[in-house]
Amino acid sequence: MTDAIPPEFSQPGYRSRRVQNWVLLGLLYALFYMTRYNYTAVNPHIAEILGWKNTELGVFETVMPLVYGLSVFFNGPLADRVGGKRAFLFGGLGVFVMNVVFGCSALFVERPAVWAGTGQARAVVEPAVLGLGLSGGALLALMATVWGINGYFQSFGALAIVKVNAQWFHMRERGTFSGIFGVLIRLGLWLGFSISPLLIGLRGGLWQWAFWIPAVCVLLFVLLNWRLMENAPTDAGFAGIDTGDEAAPDDGKPVKTADVLRKVFTSKAAWMIAVCSMMIGLVRRSVVDAWYPKYFADMFGVPKASLGTFLPYQVTSTGIALLGILGGFAFGISSDRIYKGRRAPVIVYGFAGMALMLVALGLVHRAALGPWATMVCLVLLSFCVNGAHGMVGGAASMDFGGRKAAATAAGLFDGMQYLAAAVVGVGVGRIVDNWGWGVWMWAPIPFAVIGVLVMAQLWNVTPRGRGGH
Repeated sequence: MTDAIPPEFSQPGYRSRRVQNWVLLGLLYALFYMTRYNYTAVNPHIAEILGWKNTELGVFETVMPLVYGLSVFFNGPLADRVGGKRAFLFGGLGVFVMNVVFGCSALFVERPAVWAGTGQARAVVEPAVLGLGLSGGALLALMATVWGINGYFQSFGALAIVKVNAQWFHMRERGTFSGIFGVLIRLGLWLGFSISPLLIGLRGGLWQWAFWIPAVCVLLFVLLNWRLMENAPTDAGFAGIDTGDEAAPDDGKPVKTADVLRKVFTSKAAWMIAVCSMMIGLVRRSVVDAWYPKYFADMFGVPKASLGTFLPYQVTSTGIALLGILGGFAFGISSDRIYKGRRAPVIVYGFAGMALMLVALGLVHRAALGPWATMVCLVLLSFCVNGAHGMVGGAASMDFGGRKAAATAAGLFDGMQYLAAAVVGVGVGRIVDNWGWGVWMWAPIPFAVIGVLVMAQLWNVTPRGRGGH
């Protein structure tokens, strides 16, 4: 078997059909991210209305990744059996319903909480008044349960997109694919972090619209994918497409779950990548993909309902998206062209960059250099985080899983990342409530260092076990 990309991948008809597939699939995946991170972007406003502190907000940052992480383990083999398209459509319908239901939680609030004080001394003097006899704890439990169920349906997104594209992209294209994968992630995060707060402002401070409007968009793209997206090249009339990975020839028979599990879970390299995925999750969900909106709201005196119109915050959110996209392409193309399909070297560089940017962020906070200096650190951190995440969640999943086990490999890598992230949900909230924001950015640094040390062990490993050249 040669590493060269077969000529059929360059045929205009094939490439145009793949683009159509990819755009529809990709935009739905971006909306999955929007309907996952809309909560994170608007939680300063939700906390203001309901009288929650960071520890309560952290419940959601634990429940979502915990359910998501467990779900991808179980749903990965399922997606490998039923196909990416069916898995994606099922997940999309669930995401639509859960976001609508979560937004309805706002209807229980009859009078918002009243706060007094500033900074760390700020406290609730009058709790929110809720309808139907609900207590604050009961509403918190109800909302967290709905958000956890949303996490279950969200888990089908990464599994499905990797499963579908493992069949449409050759192995030597997958590093570049991981760059496109990063575009989708950051587009979705930008929609969540930048547009969701704006929707609150446009709807007169009603935070439920930050969930209802994205839910409708998800439903629209579920219908478009149902009609226009195909699971594999053979479904679109293209036969004999060899993706060059280590998958067995496609005989048209359903993949056996036992074979899939054996393939992925007996690979030492796969487990080492999974550990690195955990480290990425601990950094991502500690800082750049979870808590920075609350940091901006608390540290720079931004009214909670006005976060979406605070220019440094919007520039930060846009910069995180753009630099994340650049990181995905830089890491992916480098792994394809410079390292000939080896993913570990660029992931090592990503972890090293994460550690450096976290140190820089801590120094900026200590020196009180303000929101613009904070923005620079966060966007450069996004470059490193998204570059590494795109490689692990995109290219490595397809490389080590192949066409037959791509979703299961994605489930292992993505699941480990989110299970690790669940640890830092309530954890970060308690750290901030007890010791302040000054400790926040230093805590994830050891995780980035561990990532460097573990991934360096795979420096010369390729998907088929050969050393790099």
